[in-house]
This record gives sequence, C-alpha cells and structure tokens, in this order.
Amino acid sequence: MKASWKDSIYLQREELARILREPMGQLAGRCASAWGDCAALDAILVEHFSSIEHCSYLYCMGTDGIQISNNVGQQGIVPGHLGRDRSQRPYMKEAVPAWGFLLSDAHISLLERRPSLTALQVMSRDSRTVGYLAADFDLRNLPVTSELYEEPGYWRQVKGDPAIRGAVFQQHRVESPMDRNMDQALAILEELLTQCGVFQCQIHFSSSQATIWTVEDPFRYRILDHEALSDPDICLIYPTRDYPSDAAIPQNDIKLILNALKSLRLTDPTFYLRMASINIFNGMVSVTFSCDGSHYMPHVEFLMKGNSFWFGA
Repeated sequence: MKASWKDSIYLQREELARILREPMGQLAGRCASAWGDCAALDAILVEHFSSIEHCSYLYCMGTDGIQISNNVGQQGIVPGHLGRDRSQRPYMKEAVPAWGFLLSDAHISLLERRPSLTALQVMSRDSRTVGYLAADFDLRNLPVTSELYEEPGYWRQVKGDPAIRGAVFQQHRVESPMDRNMDQALAILEELLTQCGVFQCQIHFSSSQATIWTVEDPFRYRILDHEALSDPDICLIYPTRDYPSDAAIPQNDIKLILNALKSLRLTDPTFYLRMASINIFNGMVSVTFSCDGSHYMPHVEFLMKGNSFWFGA
C-alpha cells in the first residue's frame, strides 16, 4: 500500500525525533546544572550548539513559557529574547509525552514567518521539573528522509463555495464558444493527449480554454484559447510522440473520457460541468460542476458512471 501524505509526515517526524532525542537529553542535563543563571545557560548553549543537528536556535524556558536565556544561533548569542513569553506558541500547547521529549507539529515562526518545528526537552533538577530546553528548526534546513508520497487513487469529493451551491437553482448554463464548437475542440484535445505528448490538460468549458502540460516541457503550462481549440493546425506545433508506455490511462480511453465530459457539460442546463482535468500518469479525472462541487476519481470509475449517476434518473 502506497504511503499517503499523512504517512509520509509521520515517517519524517519519527526519523527527526530519533536523531534529536538523545543529544537534546544530554544538553538538557548540562543546562539543568546552570538553571537560573542566564549567562551560564547562554555559554552552555553556545558551546554545545553544534550537537543539535540542523538547529536554527536554542533557548531555555521555565514551565510558564517565559524564556530564561537568550536565543543562541549558529553565530552565537542573539540578545533581546530574555524574558520573552512563549506560553501561547503552538508547541507550548502540546502535551509533552511522559518520556520528556516533544517534537512539535509544524508552525509558522514569528521572526522569519517560515514553516518551523520546535523540539522541547523537559529539564529537571532535584527530581523536580523546572523548565524546558527548546530547539527551533527551519523546515528548509531539515533533511528529507521519507519518499515523496503519491496521490491516492480513490474517488474523492470536495465541496466548493457555499454561496455558489446556495444559488445553483438561480443560474442557467450560458452557451460558450466551446459549447458551440465542442466536437472539434475535443477532437483537437484528443490528438494532443494521444499523439503529441500532452500528459495533463485542464478544460475550462465556461471560459472556452484549456491549459496543457507536455512531457517535453513539464514545468511550464500552455493555454489554448477558443481560437486555438477551433483550429486543428494547432497540432502542427506539438511534435508527434509515441503514447507513454507507463501511462495509467490507456490511449483508447482518452476519447471515451472526452465524450463523457461533453455529456456532463451539455445534458442539464442547471447542473453542468464547468471544468475538468485529465492526467494520464495519475490515471485520474477530475470534474467540477456548476454547484462548485469537485470530484477526483480513477478514470475507470469515471467511465463507469453514466448520466443517471450525476443527474438522477
């Protein structure tokens, strides 16, 4: 089973916690011996800063979240943070596990306004908890230890703007230039998808345009307006390519998908298709209707749904 984005986050956090827990515990023990002495705490944090890999800042806080040391960064002491109240920061509102180490959820840092993590290590003195050693990490500086997740291949439905849904019965589809030239526009898109290296397209029926991505230049999109979608010559500027052997959507199914999209656009004047997308490598089709509801589903499942599914008997 392929990892979801939540699984990937869990694995990444688990590995980071494994790397940080032991050195944070050791440094906390050193800081506990100098508790209450800001200058001594600063000196310890400076001396052992390099022991906490990938760290941006180290500091110490009391159990009330009030900072009792300065910030210490790669360049040394960063003054101006002694006495800072961090009690309302997200990481201070998370429960520290019984073993005394917490790697917080990601949050936006106050100073840099960037996604960050904070590790907290409980500090004890004379068998009494006196505060925390804290380490801030900029997500940009952290190593990625998990594989990039893949989009799930099951059907997902996303509700859109409630204002649009509430007014759906007050609207009526207005014929667009693409509607009047539907067969030719879809024939051009079929050619581009099956013969010219286009692997993803978003079709905007209401505004009569399509956005396409090609395997030869995947990082840049191209917009085909109504004029381009009315002129088969547009296919001349996209070189012929073999259909990708690793595409999840079979070549012959592209025409079936486009015909089904045409039906969803033209069948009902109130509930009608506004936008759709096809990605041949994901194997997914997405559709967004006039009620602003969106559906993402495997192409096989999409082709199994007839008009009665979408519009009722």
